[in-house]
This record gives sequence, structure tokens and C-alpha cells, in this order.
Amino acid sequence: MKAVYLDNNATTRVDPSVVETMLPFFTEQFGNASSIHAFGASVGGALKTARKQLQELLGAAHDHEIIYTSGGTESDNTAILSALEAQAGRDEIVTSKVEHPAVLALCQHLEKTGRAKVHYIGVDSFGRLDLEAYRSALSDKVAVVSIMWANNETGTIFPVEGLADLAKGVGALFHTDAVQAVGKVPVSLKDSSIDMLSLSGHKLHAPKGVGALYVKRGARFKPVFRGGHQERGRRAGTENIPGIVGLGKAAELAIQHMAEEQGRVKDLRDRLEKAILQRVPNCFVNGDLNDRLPNTCNVAFEYVEGEGILLHLNRVGIAASSGSACTSGSLEPSHVLRAMNIPFTAAHGSIRFSLSRDNSVEDVDRVVEALPGIIEKLRALSPFWAGADKEARDFKPLYA
Repeated sequence: MKAVYLDNNATTRVDPSVVETMLPFFTEQFGNASSIHAFGASVGGALKTARKQLQELLGAAHDHEIIYTSGGTESDNTAILSALEAQAGRDEIVTSKVEHPAVLALCQHLEKTGRAKVHYIGVDSFGRLDLEAYRSALSDKVAVVSIMWANNETGTIFPVEGLADLAKGVGALFHTDAVQAVGKVPVSLKDSSIDMLSLSGHKLHAPKGVGALYVKRGARFKPVFRGGHQERGRRAGTENIPGIVGLGKAAELAIQHMAEEQGRVKDLRDRLEKAILQRVPNCFVNGDLNDRLPNTCNVAFEYVEGEGILLHLNRVGIAASSGSACTSGSLEPSHVLRAMNIPFTAAHGSIRFSLSRDNSVEDVDRVVEALPGIIEKLRALSPFWAGADKEARDFKPLYA
């Protein structure tokens, strides 16, 4: 039975053409881009081409606004730490309660060590940012605002361009973790107030271990890694050329497939979602149905444990997730769903299905065929389901 992979927000399959593009840089073109001989010059040219490819995907004004990193976590950490060091006299951070752990864990550490005061902005039941609380938190003490472009668990998209304008009004730098958004939704940074943006290759069919931090020309920046002159002195260390070349090719492919992400992939997501809500009682979609990533569907199944659902799906060859891969070892409900005040009886049973251009109608139909029976079986074993009154158990929410 063909495996069905619906965990693309955790990582994507590396596109075969990306692999093909990378291979020569492990063997024939193995030189160091910093070397002045022919081996280095050849690799340096490939590095420049990859930077141009990523610049086009981001809609950036200059290719030198891109700093290559090891991935989203390094990019997020670099943006926030740099902003604190570069903004003398400012020691506050504004972020949201639903950020990725790469942002939240750092903010909590900076709070604990007394290096910064952090404002954590809440969200409503659809995962939408509390804009009044956001405006109230902004002041001339804020060094950096870090708000994600799109949530990795629910797919809810934040109005980052407008949020960046507000941050600029008080002189704060604005950073967005766009790891889940880049390659799925159009991004144009040239005329925005966004100062910094993080992305990771393995979320858009490039390899793991490579990412980038966009830093707008003129934005104040202090390097975190010091040593060599690589990346114009902003990120020391010999470049991961095979990964960077692969990310460049993946960026080129993302531009070509953007319409497919917005069209066919979204249609597959909607087909899956609608069928689940029609066939399984007591379930609902988490997140903003009107403004979210085209590939992401997070469904809460009441009175059942998410881990049990995932294990049973895995037995029939279907891969999904209960949230962020970086926190999947925790038995606690998702911090994102807790911030949204999702009821306890549903938060523990929330499953994220995240699709990509590799998925098909057949994949979706396999899930729809297997899932209702799995939920029914697990609920039969659940004391919560047994204790729910008949009216609650028979309730089927309408598809929105």
C-alpha cells in the first residue's frame, strides 16, 4: 500500500531536480567559495546565482540582503539577538503567544536572564492576533517585534506588513518567522517595512540544514557568528554550498509552482477537510478559515487522544502530526491551541494535515476512508466519550 505523507509543515521531500542540482557540488565543484583560484571562483558563481534565485522568490530589492544560515532556528535567534545588540537603549521584545519554539524559547531565556522584557501578545479562538494589545505593547523601549507570517500548526496568516508599519512608527525593528509561508504564499519585501525575515530550506523542497535570514538594506544588524568574512561579515563560517545551491533551485521551483500551491493544493486541502467534517461527528477546524496557508488543515477531534489517532494512521501508512515537530515529544496540549482557548476535550485530539504539491486526490481519499473508523474505535475506548451526553455525541458541525 502506497504511503501517504501529510506532514509537510514538519518537512518536505527534497525535489529530485534540487538533488540533481546539488550533486556536482559534492564532487566536481568542491572548492571553497572564498578561494581565489578557479575551483573557488566556480563555486562563488553558483553561490551568487542561488542568492539571486532566493531574492526573486522573496521579492527583495538586493541579493546581498540575504544571509545564509543553517535554518529557521538560527535565523530567528540571529534576528532577535542582533536587534537587541544593535538597538542601544531598547531592551523590550514584542512577540505572540503562538510563535514557534525557535522564537519563544529564546524570548523566555532572555527574560529569565534579565536581558530583555518580553510582551507576549494573545490571539482569539481563530488564532488571530489581538491587535489592540499589540498596539499597546509598542513603545520606544521595544528593540524588536517578532511575529510569524503564518502559524505552523493552524496555518493562520498574520497581517505582518501592517504590523511592521506599526513597529516602524515607534522605531522598532520588525522580524517575521516566515518558515511556513515562503514558497506557499506570495512574498514581496521590496516595498514593505519588514526588516528581517527567516526561512528554512526543508519546508520548500530543499534539504535540511540550510536556511536564510533576509535583512533589509539599511536595517541595523550585529552578527552573532564571528570569525571569517563570509556573508559580507554577517555570518562567519564556510558556506554550505550544496545546501545553498539546492535552496536556490527550490526557490526557482517555488515560483513556478506558486499557482499550484494556491490552486490544486488548496483544493486538495478543502476536499480533505470537508469530507472529515461530514463523516466524523464532534470535530471542528482550528484556525482562521478565511486567512490561512493553502496547504494546512488542523482538525480537533473531541473525546479522543491525538497520539492514538497518529499511531493508528501510521499503521495504515498515513503520516500526519499533532503540531510542531519541535514539540511533538511533549504530552502537553499544543501551546498554540492553549493560547486559542481550545477546549481540553478537543486540544488533546487535534491533528494537523499539511499537504504539498506531491500529494494527490488518491492520498486525500485514503485518509478519508481510514480516519472515521479510527476515530470511532478510539472513542469507544474513551471514558470522556462514554460520559458525553447523546446530544453532544450526535452533534456534527457544519462545514464552514
